[in-house]
Amino acid sequence: MVFVWIGALIAFIVIEAMTVQLLTIWFALGSLAALIATLCSASIPLQIGVFVAVSIVALIVTRPFVKKFTGLKYSPTNADRFIDETAIVTQTIDNIRESGLVKVKGSIWTARSADNSIIEEGETVTVKQIEGVKLIVEKAAKTAQIN
Repeated sequence: MVFVWIGALIAFIVIEAMTVQLLTIWFALGSLAALIATLCSASIPLQIGVFVAVSIVALIVTRPFVKKFTGLKYSPTNADRFIDETAIVTQTIDNIRESGLVKVKGSIWTARSADNSIIEEGETVTVKQIEGVKLIVEKAAKTAQIN
């Protein structure tokens, strides 16, 4: 079993090094603990129990800290200022034909309908999200002001 735990330890470390996402570090710690248990002449069921227990404890104890320090933080962009803004359709929006332009805050953007409906030129829309270089829009309420 010594070679099994050494192999598992090496495999988990290699996977961790390749992903750099802290995916298998807890299992590497469990493998190390099981290897130590093997060297202390522990039975196979005990070795497996040590592996599972140490892996779970390491995961429970360190995961909140890891998530806090490695979590992606939202960084707003200049384009985010267009979300929830009112725009005017300058070219009919038709998702099937992949056509449509809107003018919002003085900028012309390619646009697509959020619900796949056709929105005619001149209509008022609200920007719901941005996907790549396209604004995803939906028809605006009649009382909305155009920016």
